Amino acid sequence: MAKFINPFTDVGFKKIFGQEVSKDLLIDFLNDLLVEEKSITDITFLDKEVLPEYMGDRGVIYDIYCTTENGEQFIVEMQNRQQVNFRERALYYLSHAVSRQGEKGADWRFSLKAVYGVFFMNFRLEDMPHKLRTDIVLSDRDTHEQFSDKLRFIFIELPSFRKEEEECVTDFERWIYVLKNMETLNRMPFKARKSVFEKLEKIVDIASLSKEERMKYDESIKVYRDSLVTMEFAEQKGRAEGLAEGMAKGMAKGKAEGKAEGKAEERRIIAGQLKRMGMSFDAIREVTGLSDSEIDAL
Repeated sequence: MAKFINPFTDVGFKKIFGQEVSKDLLIDFLNDLLVEEKSITDITFLDKEVLPEYMGDRGVIYDIYCTTENGEQFIVEMQNRQQVNFRERALYYLSHAVSRQGEKGADWRFSLKAVYGVFFMNFRLEDMPHKLRTDIVLSDRDTHEQFSDKLRFIFIELPSFRKEEEECVTDFERWIYVLKNMETLNRMPFKARKSVFEKLEKIVDIASLSKEERMKYDESIKVYRDSLVTMEFAEQKGRAEGLAEGMAKGMAKGKAEGKAEGKAEERRIIAGQLKRMGMSFDAIREVTGLSDSEIDAL
């Protein structure tokens, strides 16, 4: 049984970064993320209802919306799967936070505060080099000089982080190591180096959860695992359908179209191939239309 909560769940992520009582954890992480750039001393959690909501995000994306003592805004998200127009979605959300700063009246002079988007991604970013961190800023295409510091995207591609505990050099890397491996850890590392990890250990200890918190966490784990299973099934189905299409075309060569027995034999051959590949009965049944007993007999 796991000792620490899973940060890739809604309850786990917000337990770590979305509570007033533990907001110093988020402050510490943001300062390590932006080391030598900023020094945040306090944050205030904002009502994320002011941001547009997409119903399909539920169970997949968990977000936190806060502002610093200087009025700069941070949208921090944990995303568990790739989405269509993922980068455009990030741009939309941050742009919305920028536009909401507009004030009515003649006295306002477009005095905007910076908006940061921090996107934890539990998947690889498509069509971009695979690396842990990708920072997007507004800059001149030729000179690379910054045009404005009011909009910043930071994408953290967790699967690209492969360092072991002893290989972590910066506090940012230590944070990523802990978050990525938290559910499998038996002890919290780096406590001797940084006291924030000692507090984190107490926050994420499953044994410390109240009965109500444990019920919510268990439900959150179920949603997370259901999401993983759904994604895996979709991927398997896509691979199976591609294989089945290729095999069907090959086997159909030289056969008269419309012969029911021939088509049934093709389905059995395909099903047998998929079964030997380790595909689930659900995926094979979806592709071939055969019953469980027919698949079992192959």
